[in-house]
Amino acid sequence: MEELREFIAIPSVSADPAHQDDVRRAAEWVRDFVKRIGGEAELVPMGERDLVIGDIPANTNGAAAPTVMIYGHFDVQPPAPLDLWESPPFELDERDGWYYARGIADDKGQLYTLLKAAELLHRDKALPVNIRVACDGEEEIGGHSIVDFIDADERGADACIIFDGGMTRPEQPEFMLATRGLVAFHLKVKTGERDMHSGYYGGAALNAIHVLMQGLSAVIPRDGLLPDQLRVGRAPLSQVEVDSLKSLPKGWEILDEADATPLDAKAADEFYDRTWAEPSLDVNGIRGGKPEFVNTTLIVEAEARFTIRLAPGQDPETIAATVEKLIRAATPDTAEVELIRENSAAPGVFSPDSPAIQLGLEAFKKSTGVRPLLVRVGGTLPIYPALAAKGIPTIGTGFALRESNVHSPNERLRVQDIDRAVAAASELYRGLAALA
Repeated sequence: MEELREFIAIPSVSADPAHQDDVRRAAEWVRDFVKRIGGEAELVPMGERDLVIGDIPANTNGAAAPTVMIYGHFDVQPPAPLDLWESPPFELDERDGWYYARGIADDKGQLYTLLKAAELLHRDKALPVNIRVACDGEEEIGGHSIVDFIDADERGADACIIFDGGMTRPEQPEFMLATRGLVAFHLKVKTGERDMHSGYYGGAALNAIHVLMQGLSAVIPRDGLLPDQLRVGRAPLSQVEVDSLKSLPKGWEILDEADATPLDAKAADEFYDRTWAEPSLDVNGIRGGKPEFVNTTLIVEAEARFTIRLAPGQDPETIAATVEKLIRAATPDTAEVELIRENSAAPGVFSPDSPAIQLGLEAFKKSTGVRPLLVRVGGTLPIYPALAAKGIPTIGTGFALRESNVHSPNERLRVQDIDRAVAAASELYRGLAALA
């Protein structure tokens, strides 16, 4: 635990420029760990930050042994607000069966378990696969350096393991077969050179906030679903995914636990279909005028940022073009309307019939006593589609729980799940040796 405590203590907050040296220190920590256990690793500059790329050789069969890539990220979310933490965020603290610290669940703690399992097997001359280490320090800020690396990489791997997820129920593991994609937009509207007196110009001059509202109204959901044009290409849930729903909490339980207000009367019943197999749109922020004051002003500049989560099967280029078409059609030609596409990532999908995933299911059952469910997740992991495009089947899973406070104060992971994760990773390495 002293190793994990040391790793956690590095405040590798990628979103804060003041911590860029700390992000690099975390990269060096991972690099040095791999080298210390008998592997080779180096920091590889990619964009503004370094990747950690390395190899841990199999103890048997050498180059003939299968190659398993492991991915994790060593950057973390900012810890603010600090006053809500019950212990210092970068000091590993054990309380009531939980480890508390920023990064313990997302993702330094879970990445550590993959590395530790490799160390223990290699030490005992029992590591049956060659391990490729590929880790980044910008996952929390949407960085694409790991994606660029995989796109350019010619070595590949027979499988990939990612521990950067969790379980909906504590003792029921889950493998993520698919992730949603993402397209992010910045919408800007300008209707004049200066704000004006609404008594003189109201009803005659164009208001930028009104135009902004018209544009957003053309793409936001109706009756829980986006316009049909924005649903093109989505892939329905497979039977194996539908079967997994029987073992997951009902939609109303998840919404109620989060104190969330359902979008409409059908939201709870359709929760998984909407978050796994449908695209969704959320307006993330709006700016315009002076809402903090009582005033009677006609506003000539307004802006909004919004994101669309793409369902598996959808194409970012197609959806982005459709968004622009819908907004242009809904806003007057006389307004200056600028739609900026800020970033995007495709959905990632893996077949449940892949030999690697089937071997992984058996390995997890052997380790935990429970066969994992095959599920989708509503979030976006750019590395997923990159791995899928390279034909590298991926076991994406993890041991965080819904109550792990990921991205929140008092982030935590159960004490027992560190050992469970190490054991599961070890069994995965053994099981995937059958890919040879």
